[in-house]
Parts: sequence; C-alpha cells; structure tokens
Amino acid sequence: MIDAQNINKKFGDLKILKDINLYVEKSEILAIVGKSGAGKTTLLQIIGSLLKPDSGKVFIDSTDIYSLNDRELSLFRNKYIGFVFQFHNLLPEFTALENIAIPALIAGTTKNEAYKKATELLDYLNLSDRADHKPAQLSGGEQQRVAVARALINNPKVILADEPSGNLDLAHKTDLHKLFFKLRETFGQTFVIVTHDEQLAKISDRILRLTDGKLYPND
Repeated sequence: MIDAQNINKKFGDLKILKDINLYVEKSEILAIVGKSGAGKTTLLQIIGSLLKPDSGKVFIDSTDIYSLNDRELSLFRNKYIGFVFQFHNLLPEFTALENIAIPALIAGTTKNEAYKKATELLDYLNLSDRADHKPAQLSGGEQQRVAVARALINNPKVILADEPSGNLDLAHKTDLHKLFFKLRETFGQTFVIVTHDEQLAKISDRILRLTDGKLYPND
C-alpha cells in the first residue's frame, strides 16, 4: 500500500532522513517510534505528501505521488489520505458536524451528502449528541474522535497519525487505541502512527524505530 524508496531530507546542514526505505502492507497498523527530533513527523509528512523529500520516491496504492502536479497531488491527498494530529487541528468556529464534513465538501461532495456521511460517522463514533458543539465545548477525547471522523469522511485508504494520543488521559488513550483497530476491521485502512506512547506501539502490528536518520526494527 505504501512504498517509500530512498527518502532523504535535510534542513540546512542537518540531514534528518538518510536513505529511508519503508514498505507498509494494506491494512497494516505500523507504529514509528524514536526520540523527539529524530525526524518521525518529517517522515510522516513526506509519506502524506505534505513535505517533499530532497530525493526518493513515495508510492501509495502504486501511484508515484511526487510525479503528480500540485493540483493532482492535492486531489490525491484529499481522496486517499486521512490525517490525525496530536492537537486535533479542528476549526474553532465550526461545529463537530461541519468540521467532519469539510474534506468531503473540498472533494466536491454535495452539502447534503457530506453532512449525511458526517452524521453517520458521528453516530459510528458515539458522538451524535455532540454534532452541534464547537471544539471548545468538547472534551479532549471527543475532539480527537471528531478529528478521526474528519480523517475518515472520504474513505481514505491510508490514515497517518502524528502523536494521536499525546494530549489524552489514560482512559481516552485506551479508547483511541481500540478505535484504530475497530476502524481497521471495519474499513480496512492502512495506518502509520508516529508515537511516543509505548502502549499504542506495543499493540500495533509492527514497530520501527527511527534513529540517526534511519529506520530499524524495534528490539
């Protein structure tokens, strides 16, 4: 599903990623761990087409994403990739329902259909009673589930999560971890998760550690 080949990235004179090769199977849940500043988020952004590598290629579902022009890449990202971030990145002026629907509207889905799909996701995630609440009115766990619903609205094949449980308490972390596996079982998505959370990493299908710009199996 994801095939990253010979990925290199540096900022100034500092080489962050060094000839990274990574293959992720369809419906696999992969955790990438490592110290702060090791380049985990940089790698995730490159896989997700948010940051171009200095060299190397990334294939998602056999598409060479960096061979696409900017418009094609934007459309591909919107359709194939869902993002979940540590700080949720919900728009504060919009309700939970509206936040979830935004990627579908961007993709050209009609408002009625986008809101229908958003409502179904709210129900699936046990958030129906929070549909009209804005982010400030939601708990951290609720905000994160809204962010997950937003990532799912276009039925992406890949979910990329950057420290998704970093701001959650233990109970909400556990709920989020269970949710990822429930989503995989229901929708068959492929997950790449950057995390410091050992609990989440341990229940993933596979763990890789990013050290000195290279990926290694976690011992």
